[in-house]
Amino acid sequence: MNEIKPYSESYYPPHPTNFTIQMRKNIFFQFYRFIILNYKMLKMTRYH
Repeated sequence: MNEIKPYSESYYPPHPTNFTIQMRKNIFFQFYRFIILNYKMLKMTRYH
């Protein structure tokens, strides 16, 4: 039978990659995502 170890490595979320961190800090990418999100919300509110 397997023992359950509290606070083992499997309980923690994975770390983001360097590329993911760079994209989160990139102002152009953030602006692009902001526009896309606003478009989706606008579309949702317009049709519902």
